[in-house]
Amino acid sequence: MNNNSLPPPVVPAERSLTEITVKALILGALLSMILAAANAYIGLLVGLTVSASIPAAAVSMGVLRLFRRSTILENNMVQTAASAGESLVAGIIFTIPALVMMNAWTGYEYGPMVAIAILGGVLGVAFTIPLRRALIVEAKLKFPEGVATAEVLKTGGIETDKDHPEHVHNEEAAKGFKMLLVAAGLGGIFKVLEQVIGVLSSGVSTIKSLLSGKYLFMGNITLSPALIGVGYIVGLNIASLVFIGGVIGTLIGVPLNWVFNSEALMQTVGIPAGTPMSEFTDGQWSALASEAWQNCRRIGVGAMMVGGVWSLISLARPLWNGVKTSLRAYKATRSGEGQKVLRTDFDTPINFVGILVLIAIVPLFFIFYNALGDYEDKLMIASIMTVLMLVFGFIFASVAGYMAGLVGSSNNPISGVTIATVIVSALILLQLMGNQGMAATLGPVAVIFLAGMICSSAAIAGDNMQDLKCGNVLGATPWRQQIFQVVGVVAAALVIPFVLNILDQGYGIGRPSPINPDATPLSAPQAGLMRDLSTGIFGAGIEWNFIFIGFALAIVLIILDKIQEKRGSEIRFPILAVAVGIYLPLGLSVPIFVGGVIAHIVKKKTAKQSEETRKKREGTGLLIASGLITGEALLGVLVAIAAVVWQGAFPLMGESFVTQLLGLAGLIFVCLYLYRKTMKTK
Repeated sequence: MNNNSLPPPVVPAERSLTEITVKALILGALLSMILAAANAYIGLLVGLTVSASIPAAAVSMGVLRLFRRSTILENNMVQTAASAGESLVAGIIFTIPALVMMNAWTGYEYGPMVAIAILGGVLGVAFTIPLRRALIVEAKLKFPEGVATAEVLKTGGIETDKDHPEHVHNEEAAKGFKMLLVAAGLGGIFKVLEQVIGVLSSGVSTIKSLLSGKYLFMGNITLSPALIGVGYIVGLNIASLVFIGGVIGTLIGVPLNWVFNSEALMQTVGIPAGTPMSEFTDGQWSALASEAWQNCRRIGVGAMMVGGVWSLISLARPLWNGVKTSLRAYKATRSGEGQKVLRTDFDTPINFVGILVLIAIVPLFFIFYNALGDYEDKLMIASIMTVLMLVFGFIFASVAGYMAGLVGSSNNPISGVTIATVIVSALILLQLMGNQGMAATLGPVAVIFLAGMICSSAAIAGDNMQDLKCGNVLGATPWRQQIFQVVGVVAAALVIPFVLNILDQGYGIGRPSPINPDATPLSAPQAGLMRDLSTGIFGAGIEWNFIFIGFALAIVLIILDKIQEKRGSEIRFPILAVAVGIYLPLGLSVPIFVGGVIAHIVKKKTAKQSEETRKKREGTGLLIASGLITGEALLGVLVAIAAVVWQGAFPLMGESFVTQLLGLAGLIFVCLYLYRKTMKTK
């Protein structure tokens, strides 16, 4: 596909339009901070993050309506900066909590976290600049969220005066902003009634011993509007696979684990050998089920390991072709003396990118050097880690950018990239450092530092490509978007450590809260996995039996996925979605599945409608789902602050059968609201 085959941009290249303004800069930075906080909560809760470009665009349109002249390209700049916060936080929460969980850090250290986030994020932008032409202009990639965001901005930027379609002053912008606020309010109210007052239960669960103790049943559902929104956005295919993973890990894995390993499980939880099952207390059955489930999570670990490696193998050829295409385009531009580069094709100059990468070597080295503490050969190890960061960072950022074009930012398997980073870097550092003495402790720390940097880079790379696709549709100037992506990275990096400290104290991240131990911890599945892999490779030991089962499951899924790909089917079997489902508690996957079902029903019932109605309903559903996520997540952060200030004060009411019924009723109301509000759009 060449540039001439693409539809013309909304704002032609020959037209110069305001893009960078003070109000766009301030609004973009603020939204980046807010969305980073919201996605930190959701990502730590469920292990998935969703693209924030569409809600950022809606908020931007709503706010910029207050100014007399605001352009569609200025709006695009705001969402570019804002969405960077959501992406950057994914790179941090998937890795850095492992340092606290392995007791390398006592809390979330501000300086190192800001340095990792800023350097990783900025390099993620830099690594994808040479790939923009190849992946957006030349390749036939969908970039679904980038195109959808452009449609939202186009809808909000059409005046009755058709001579000026670029200004944002119409009623559609106001409607979208109001819709987002109402949904956010609904999600926030649900959180307050649940966590603060306690009139709604946060979940329904049961653990039962059936068939004379031969079948150990463990089932639950988390009552969360945000997870309904996550399921709606990722769609039925991904939501179903996450749910299937939950079924494999909990409804199948736990009973089988009990059948074959009952004696070992009893020993682990402290039940004396020979104790009749009829004498087990409810607490002991609960402990047995929990331990059995923890073992089954390792199936997800094995599947994720294979999934991460497979992602790299399957993308090697298209990635290499993309790099070659970009280099050819750059040489053609350089050789064309006097040839003017169009505004809509003007990237940050490649020599600036090279200088930036060279400058980054110094802070990269010192970050890794300090992370190694008193290790005697840390000069050599820090130098090698710096090289690994630049090499792996570019490779994995390129993979993330390509995957964003295929499946979008919300479905981008960043965790798979990070798993591959952890495994490869841990094996390399193990050979260099060994696993004796200080190396056994500092080796896993070094691995997590490197993984945090690379994961942040990859997460921003995928978001950057998605935003640049949106700008390509609208007629934005690429180098200006790249600057605003950096603005969003810096703004988010400054607040992420504060947010994680608050969430860790209010709920606990992957462990009980040190000051609020009765709260249900945020699961932080990816960070727990990174901890287990890094410490296991460096000598703590990995229990391979369940991981081998995960390997086998992943191979089956790869075969099924390739069959579906050849058939041209929309139903696919991406490994990482199933693996995340296995690793998560079943209760989290149930509302995600429900959200995916609602999205499927809406899509099916809208299929015969006009194209305009389909687009309107798609936009409405995404805005409401995004609002539910943002509202609950932001209130979750505020509740964590309140829990720290007033320790033990919440919830005001205790959980009971009535609160569980009310919680279920509340979640059903949210589902009906999402469905009916979306279907009423015409």
